[in-house]
Amino acid sequence: MSENQLLIYNTLSRKKEVFEPLIQGRVGMYVCGPTVYGDAHLGHARPAITFDIIYRYLSYLGYKVRYVRNITDVGHLENDSDDGEDKIEKKARLDQLEPMEIAQHYTKRYLDAMDALNVLRPNIQPTASGHIIEQIEVIKKILDAGYAYISNGSVYFDVPKYQHDTNMYGILSHRVLDDMIAGTRELDGQAEKRNAADFALWKKASPEHIMRWASPWSEGFPGWHLECTAMSRKYLGEEFDIHGGGLDLLFPHHESEIAQSVCAFGHPPAKYWIHNNMITIDGKKMGKSLGNFITLEEIFGGTHSLLAQPYSPMTIRFFILQAHYRSTLDFSNEALQAAEKGIKKLMKAFEKIKSIKPSADKVIYSPKIMQQTIEAMNDDFNTPIVIAHLFEAVRHINLLLEGMESIKADDLLRLEEDFTTILQDILGIKAQYNDNSQHLVDGLMEMILDLRSQAREAKDWKTSDLLRDKLSCLGITIKDGKDGVTWSKN
Repeated sequence: MSENQLLIYNTLSRKKEVFEPLIQGRVGMYVCGPTVYGDAHLGHARPAITFDIIYRYLSYLGYKVRYVRNITDVGHLENDSDDGEDKIEKKARLDQLEPMEIAQHYTKRYLDAMDALNVLRPNIQPTASGHIIEQIEVIKKILDAGYAYISNGSVYFDVPKYQHDTNMYGILSHRVLDDMIAGTRELDGQAEKRNAADFALWKKASPEHIMRWASPWSEGFPGWHLECTAMSRKYLGEEFDIHGGGLDLLFPHHESEIAQSVCAFGHPPAKYWIHNNMITIDGKKMGKSLGNFITLEEIFGGTHSLLAQPYSPMTIRFFILQAHYRSTLDFSNEALQAAEKGIKKLMKAFEKIKSIKPSADKVIYSPKIMQQTIEAMNDDFNTPIVIAHLFEAVRHINLLLEGMESIKADDLLRLEEDFTTILQDILGIKAQYNDNSQHLVDGLMEMILDLRSQAREAKDWKTSDLLRDKLSCLGITIKDGKDGVTWSKN
């Protein structure tokens, strides 16, 4: 292969393929986002960072990328199937809030956590509840094609008929339908299905169900798999380049998406399917359903029992990038400590590049890290190899500082530029790395606001105003409200 060819492992073909977008110079990428009923945890960070890296690298190569990542705010039931309570409604009932309050609250929390991890926002971030009309239209197409049926106000996809006519169910997951049917248990409320393998396109809402919309079949809500089919088509067209998500979504979610698109539009939605592997704890997948997750807020604050200390967002990003996205990544406090040590070493060397003096003497070191990075990234976005090359460059930087090697002025300039591009633009690691800096800032601000509150209680307005004005000079705004004092950076 040419070193300039980008190879992507396509889950659909189970092999690496040369990346050739459908439209030259443009890339359409759809990634399944979170179901917003709780705080983002480490398991959410991995797909976000994985596809952020892909987004960044495709942009670096010069592609104009339209990146769409959805928010699931309705329709995702407890068992990832067609029974149980809507996950968001369940949380709303427990907290005595409206479901959309829950969705909005945790959407903001998710985005704040992703911002901290330096994950770029997608170009478009649609919500399932905002695209009910589009989902109804897709259901109509599948019904008209004869691959769905109405039962008691709900609409189900007819998996056996689809498989009989196309022999495509299992094309992504490589599962055999007969085996799936044999291993599927009968769930309460599923008697209205013709077959246990069938899945809901539209569910009639039970009387206690809060989130519901009018449809030709009943007042109800869309099926989980249908949401992504409708939203990806609306913003990327009937066929686009990359569909991504966690490996846990491969079946049934992505398999069902393909089936829906084939019946509604005549072909699968995406050319390349990319799946990141899981973060595990003691060999088990991390997730809310298993109760073994650690939220990002707990990691940043060091408040979880498995953590010996707080870890900065850049340490977490570095920890995730140290493993190839298709490999499992096992969490431990020791692994985070190693990642923290590694990123400190990397950033320390990066900051010292400016201290290197170029030499006209015999040149010993000529940097090649950009060429090496491109070769590694072109091999299915191999970030661990990129990091290994950076550490090899760190070794040379230290030798240059010690006078053991020399470097020409133009090579030194290129070393600094390449290091900056690789770290910041491709890997997304912020150059201003400061261990636990946000934790320190929060603690200092809490102390300052306590001193100001004490001054106000003592009617020492001069000290109170002085603290406020000094903070204002530093770009920090203080607001006194009925619920207490808040601060924000301008």
